[in-house]
Amino acid sequence: QVQLVESGGGLVQAGGSLRLSCVASGSIFSINDMAWYRQAPGKQRELVATITRGGSTNYSNSVKGRFTISRDNAKNTMYLQMNTLKPEDTGVHYCKADIKGRAWNLPTTYWGKGTLVTVSS
Repeated sequence: QVQLVESGGGLVQAGGSLRLSCVASGSIFSINDMAWYRQAPGKQRELVATITRGGSTNYSNSVKGRFTISRDNAKNTMYLQMNTLKPEDTGVHYCKADIKGRAWNLPTTYWGKGTLVTVSS
Protein backbone atom coordinates (compact mmCIF):
# COMPACT_ATOMS: atom_id res chain seq x y z
CA GLN A 1 0.00 0.00 0.00
CA VAL A 2 1.13 3.55 -0.71
CA GLN A 3 1.92 5.95 2.06
CA LEU A 4 3.44 9.41 2.46
CA VAL A 5 5.54 10.32 5.47
CA GLU A 6 6.63 13.86 6.23
CA SER A 7 9.60 14.76 8.38
CA GLY A 8 11.72 17.75 9.30
CA GLY A 9 9.27 19.77 11.33
CA GLY A 10 10.19 21.26 14.64
CA LEU A 11 10.59 24.42 16.66
CA VAL A 12 12.58 27.26 15.17
CA GLN A 13 13.07 30.94 15.90
CA ALA A 14 11.73 33.58 13.55
CA GLY A 15 14.20 34.15 10.76
CA GLY A 16 15.45 30.59 10.89
CA SER A 17 15.17 27.76 8.41
CA LEU A 18 13.78 24.25 8.18
CA ARG A 19 13.77 21.64 5.46
CA LEU A 20 10.79 19.35 5.22
CA SER A 21 10.84 16.01 3.44
CA CYS A 22 8.04 13.83 2.15
CA VAL A 23 8.85 10.25 1.25
CA ALA A 24 6.42 8.11 -0.71
CA SER A 25 6.67 4.37 -0.31
CA GLY A 26 4.78 1.27 -1.33
CA SER A 27 3.72 -0.18 -4.66
CA ILE A 28 4.36 2.95 -6.70
CA PHE A 29 4.51 3.10 -10.45
CA SER A 30 4.97 6.84 -10.71
CA ILE A 31 4.30 10.06 -8.85
CA ASN A 32 2.74 12.91 -10.74
CA ASP A 33 2.01 16.29 -9.18
CA MET A 34 2.94 16.91 -5.56
CA ALA A 35 2.19 19.74 -3.17
CA TRP A 36 2.73 21.06 0.31
CA TYR A 37 -0.16 22.35 2.38
CA ARG A 38 -0.25 23.78 5.86
CA GLN A 39 -2.86 24.34 8.51
CA ALA A 40 -2.35 26.87 11.25
CA PRO A 41 -4.18 26.55 14.57
CA GLY A 42 -7.75 27.71 14.17
CA LYS A 43 -7.43 28.19 10.41
CA GLN A 44 -8.28 26.18 7.33
CA ARG A 45 -5.74 24.21 5.38
CA GLU A 46 -4.03 26.25 2.67
CA LEU A 47 -1.86 25.46 -0.30
CA VAL A 48 1.80 26.38 0.13
CA ALA A 49 3.52 25.20 -3.03
CA THR A 50 3.12 22.76 -5.89
CA ILE A 51 5.53 20.91 -8.12
CA THR A 52 4.82 18.85 -11.21
CA ARG A 53 6.56 15.61 -12.11
CA GLY A 54 8.70 17.65 -14.50
CA GLY A 55 9.74 20.13 -11.84
CA SER A 56 7.54 23.13 -12.60
CA THR A 57 6.70 25.00 -9.40
CA ASN A 58 4.17 27.45 -8.04
CA TYR A 59 4.02 29.18 -4.68
CA SER A 60 1.54 30.88 -2.46
CA ASN A 61 2.13 34.61 -2.32
CA SER A 62 2.75 34.36 1.40
CA VAL A 63 5.83 32.15 0.93
CA LYS A 64 7.08 33.27 -2.46
CA GLY A 65 10.74 34.23 -2.28
CA ARG A 66 11.28 32.43 1.02
CA PHE A 67 10.39 28.79 0.31
CA THR A 68 11.65 26.41 -2.34
CA ILE A 69 9.87 23.23 -3.32
CA SER A 70 11.81 20.45 -5.03
CA ARG A 71 11.68 16.73 -5.66
CA ASP A 72 13.87 13.75 -6.34
CA ASN A 73 11.91 11.35 -8.49
CA ALA A 74 14.48 8.58 -8.12
CA LYS A 75 13.92 8.67 -4.36
CA ASN A 76 10.16 9.31 -4.48
CA THR A 77 10.82 12.28 -2.27
CA MET A 78 9.67 15.89 -2.18
CA TYR A 79 11.26 18.69 -0.19
CA LEU A 80 10.32 22.10 1.08
CA GLN A 81 13.18 24.39 2.00
CA MET A 82 11.77 27.08 4.27
CA ASN A 83 13.91 30.15 4.90
CA THR A 84 13.29 33.38 6.77
CA LEU A 85 10.54 31.70 8.73
CA LYS A 86 7.86 33.82 10.33
CA PRO A 87 5.46 33.03 13.18
CA GLU A 88 2.65 33.00 10.63
CA ASP A 89 4.29 29.95 9.04
CA THR A 90 3.41 27.93 12.13
CA GLY A 91 1.18 24.96 11.52
CA VAL A 92 0.97 21.34 10.54
CA HIS A 93 2.48 20.86 7.10
CA TYR A 94 1.03 18.15 4.89
CA CYS A 95 2.37 16.40 1.85
CA LYS A 96 -0.01 15.58 -1.00
CA ALA A 97 0.84 13.49 -4.03
CA ASP A 98 -0.97 12.13 -7.06
CA ILE A 99 0.32 8.60 -7.45
CA LYS A 100 -0.12 5.76 -9.91
CA GLY A 101 0.17 2.41 -8.15
CA ARG A 102 1.68 -0.65 -9.75
CA ALA A 103 -1.55 -2.58 -9.31
CA TRP A 104 -3.80 0.24 -10.52
CA ASN A 105 -2.45 3.00 -12.70
CA LEU A 106 -5.31 5.44 -12.29
CA PRO A 107 -3.85 8.43 -10.42
CA THR A 108 -4.92 8.57 -6.80
CA THR A 109 -4.39 11.41 -4.35
CA TYR A 110 -2.59 10.55 -1.12
CA TRP A 111 -1.99 12.65 1.96
CA GLY A 112 0.61 12.37 4.66
CA LYS A 113 -0.25 12.72 8.32
CA GLY A 114 1.65 15.98 8.64
CA THR A 115 4.66 17.38 10.44
CA LEU A 116 4.39 20.27 12.85
CA VAL A 117 6.33 23.47 12.24
CA THR A 118 6.40 25.97 15.07
CA VAL A 119 8.04 29.36 14.56
CA SER A 120 8.57 31.38 17.70
CA SER A 121 9.06 35.13 17.89
